[in-house]
Amino acid sequence: MTMDVKAVLEFATVTRGLSLLLQAVVNAAIPDHEADAFRPPRTEEPLYLDSLVDWLFGGLSHWDAEHFLFIAEKGYLFEHNFAFFPLFPVVIRGLVETLFWPLSSWLSLRGRLLLAVALGNTALFLLSVVSQHALSRLVLQDRRLALLSSLLYCITPANVFMTAGYSESLFAALTFGGLFLLEKGFTFRACLALSIATAARSNGLVNMGFLLYLPAVHAISQIREYRATSKGHSKVLHYIWVITRLLLTSLFGCTIIALPFCAFQYYGYRTFCTPSTSPEQVHPALLSLAESKGYRIPDENGPPPLWCMRPLPLLYSHIQDVYWDVGFLRYFELKQIPNFILALPMATLGIMAAYAYYQANSELCSRLGLWRAGPDEGLAKPTPGFFNPRVFVYVVHSTVLLVFGTLCMHVQVLTRFMASSSPVPFWISAHLLLLNEPLLHQRRMSKPNVQLQPHSRSHTPQNPIVALLTHFRSCSPTTRSILGYFVSYWLVGLVLHCNFLPWT
Repeated sequence: MTMDVKAVLEFATVTRGLSLLLQAVVNAAIPDHEADAFRPPRTEEPLYLDSLVDWLFGGLSHWDAEHFLFIAEKGYLFEHNFAFFPLFPVVIRGLVETLFWPLSSWLSLRGRLLLAVALGNTALFLLSVVSQHALSRLVLQDRRLALLSSLLYCITPANVFMTAGYSESLFAALTFGGLFLLEKGFTFRACLALSIATAARSNGLVNMGFLLYLPAVHAISQIREYRATSKGHSKVLHYIWVITRLLLTSLFGCTIIALPFCAFQYYGYRTFCTPSTSPEQVHPALLSLAESKGYRIPDENGPPPLWCMRPLPLLYSHIQDVYWDVGFLRYFELKQIPNFILALPMATLGIMAAYAYYQANSELCSRLGLWRAGPDEGLAKPTPGFFNPRVFVYVVHSTVLLVFGTLCMHVQVLTRFMASSSPVPFWISAHLLLLNEPLLHQRRMSKPNVQLQPHSRSHTPQNPIVALLTHFRSCSPTTRSILGYFVSYWLVGLVLHCNFLPWT
């Protein structure tokens, strides 16, 4: 384990511990808000340790976490549960049935699921930190920038969603890990990781763009190199082989990534359009909830839902449209201005990343980042830093997420949507800190005994994020803005979300 990885893991462990401690404190100290949210009744008797576990980790079960916990406990009973993909419920149920099975005499299934959420998401977040750092080192080719971006990731503005019973930590670990494998040339393993990520969140489908782009970059690089060194008719055969392999790789990769989404939609279709169960098989308390709230459940004796009759009967699209009112420009209302303000910092980082990258690499962007100008300039040895040509596809991916999230989603979700899907918000933040913070370029801070850089290779530097936070008032306005955003969302999100108050 390298010094940087160790430093990042230590900081991530500390922030996870603080998150779990703070959510327990604020959940106990502040009464829960009576929100109009999914809160299914408990259908099993509590056991000896349930009250303790609920006191410690009950704040992790609010809002959408209730859906994931319900699915892990009861399966996909209600139609709107299908908005939440199955991988995370499968993971925590797997932990319950294996690692936490010895506790079944003292904890109910619900209590063990809460424990699985707390410990499982902690482990998954640590895995995502390692994956994010490895990907950053490989793509950025800049050790300091990679380290700083990973430390910022440890205090992500989406902190509460990485801690609570949500799939964000799982999705981030699989996405960053899959992209690292893809950058390393392990295409098949990368496809498997990105495919599994799609089983966690629907926006995993967007990762197909990497399977179309990165093999194309590699193919063009091979063709340009071969054209410069070879002559004769063998060129044509070589070009045909390279293009064929590119098409097959991209087709195979996109198919593998899309497969979990398609399988899950087919499962939803079979559940509601050709059901084999009836309401009589549902627990009376859950059946009463369905009747009072208007939740649809499978009924083999009733008429199928109207969406089953569509040419492409996608349950996910139906749920987003009917239950959550998600659609193009639907959120552009005056009453949603506070939510746009909540999403503004993350949107600003995304816009700044795209603008700064285009300004620095306008010619590269005009060629879609596929090659650089000049006969001897390729992508094999990129310039280190954020303006590295290899960053191009990640900036495009981030921009696509930003545009789609702003125009077609509940915009306040943008913070966790981008923070768990793209490393770019953390790369541009680290880039801005290195560019504008003088303290990061001094061997010693203005105050004694505080050190951002080691005197020699044998000494470990102090965590620069901790040092900057310690001397917050001495930092530049850019640093105060970035760190203020990260830390305030990190803390406020815990307080609000863990008490059923609205957050991002």
